[in-house]
Amino acid sequence: MPSLSALALLALAALLAGFIDAVVGGGGLITVPALMIGLPAGTPLPTLLGTNKVVACTGTTMAAGKFLRSGTLSWREMIGPVLASALGASGGVWLTYRMHGDFLRPVMLGLLVAMLAFTLLKPDLGHLHAPRFGQGHQRGLAALIALALGFYDGFFGPGTGSLLIFLFVAILGFDFLRSSAMAKSVNWASNLTAMGLFVWQGSWIPSVALGMAVANGVGGYLGAHVALSKGSGWVRGVFIGVVSVLILRLGWQTLRG
Repeated sequence: MPSLSALALLALAALLAGFIDAVVGGGGLITVPALMIGLPAGTPLPTLLGTNKVVACTGTTMAAGKFLRSGTLSWREMIGPVLASALGASGGVWLTYRMHGDFLRPVMLGLLVAMLAFTLLKPDLGHLHAPRFGQGHQRGLAALIALALGFYDGFFGPGTGSLLIFLFVAILGFDFLRSSAMAKSVNWASNLTAMGLFVWQGSWIPSVALGMAVANGVGGYLGAHVALSKGSGWVRGVFIGVVSVLILRLGWQTLRG
């Protein structure tokens, strides 16, 4: 059991993570390292990931609810991607107990660098909402993206929200604000599914997870509120900043082996 000061710092990290995650994803960049520092040495990886999913699920629930109530996207557009994400996350969690996700770090690093370069080279990317497909094709592609990223989130996780936003912008033609709303709903489904499976296996620490979850939920609500009020241009700026930090962190982890 961490000390009270450690629990307070973990709660603060969860609050910040919830805010950032609601806007552009990447909250795990904050909570996972915080848990690695705050939890006892030797804590099994599934237990750490399960605790993190309980925390993350609260923030994504608050953020997704805020976006849904705002009418940024119709709930009908989210049904297929949400179900696909939950299915993918189930497979990802199953694999977590059988393999370690470290080998994905170099792959993830390359994807993030490509995402950042593509976004910077196209200044107008994500400013306008200009869907490239009809409703049927759009929903099918969104579901395929959600299935793949849901699996990744259940298995490994870092950068899932940022990847979702980028793919919805680059492939579907959404603006950054609508992409953030869609990504949060998809990420909510993968987090909820993964959380349920980890908790069912007993892979979580309730005394740590519950306090952090409350703070993460508050951060998620505030982040969604600010994103809605600031608009796509502001979300794009935060997206570039968070992806840059993700690249630095994963690059450092990869170099350390």
